[in-house]
Amino acid sequence: MVWAAGVARAARRIATAAALGGGGLTALGATAYGLLIAEGLLARKVIGQPHGLDGPVSDGTYGDFPGVPLNLAMLGDSTSMGLGVSAPSHTPGVLLANGLAAVAERPVRLLVAGKSGTPSAELGEQVDAALAMGPDVAVIFVGANDIITQTPPAVAVRHLTKAVRRLRDAGAEVVVGTCPDLGTVRPIAQPLRWVTRRWSRQLAAAQTVAVVDAGGRTVAFADVLGPEFATNPTEMFGPDRFHPSDRGYAQAAYAVLPSVCAALGLWPEPRPARGEALQPIYLAAATAAEEPGAEVTATRVDGRATGLHGKWVTLLRRRLGEPLNDG
Repeated sequence: MVWAAGVARAARRIATAAALGGGGLTALGATAYGLLIAEGLLARKVIGQPHGLDGPVSDGTYGDFPGVPLNLAMLGDSTSMGLGVSAPSHTPGVLLANGLAAVAERPVRLLVAGKSGTPSAELGEQVDAALAMGPDVAVIFVGANDIITQTPPAVAVRHLTKAVRRLRDAGAEVVVGTCPDLGTVRPIAQPLRWVTRRWSRQLAAAQTVAVVDAGGRTVAFADVLGPEFATNPTEMFGPDRFHPSDRGYAQAAYAVLPSVCAALGLWPEPRPARGEALQPIYLAAATAAEEPGAEVTATRVDGRATGLHGKWVTLLRRRLGEPLNDG
């Protein structure tokens, strides 16, 4: 609880700085930045290069169903593309498209606009591409490169907010997979691993605050989606030991799929369990940053969207590996 309270305070500071247009001080400081640079260079040597800089081409229409296709856009960094997977069918976009088609019983047209190395500041062109297709829903995986490029969190959050608002203004539902916990990446040594874990979770919490306020919903990637990544790194990470493996990408897609279906009204929102349901936005954001698969979405209490401690939201802890569950 103490850790969550600290993350909540950091999320509030970052979100406030983003709203006011300032860069905001990072939670790490200059000394930690120097450490991040030095250790990061060593980690890059150990990690090496992934299989190319582009994921497999997976744009197309999926699902053998009649009717007008739903339009799904994937935006963000290399994880949105499925960098390192063995085949296009294993990319998160294709997995989501096939899953969405099965639930909607309609074909799904997929556009992958994501690009390897993308920080939040470079989402603009991807949003342009997505809007050109008229998306029904956009899924964004972003945040890791904001950590790697040492982007001030408030700056990263401000750009993400702009992207979400543009998509929502165009009528698209938006689901954001928040910044993963880079502290789980094995080639990154201590103390950098602790530093990146702290910063990753603070950024994820701030992303949640901003995305929900802009009308989207978030799914926490937290420790890269679960303890399996820590206990089975050879299976869940790809050959570069940085990007997920086919199985790891599948875990990410299955965590996001229920939120995509719920956002489109295709699947009933699950009944909140004990310890879930209504929470103030900052507390829910901090809690979600700690729990892989947790979803945060806006709600109302007695017809009101906000309370004394900010916007009201619903926190749902979805069980990984069970993508469709009506509670």
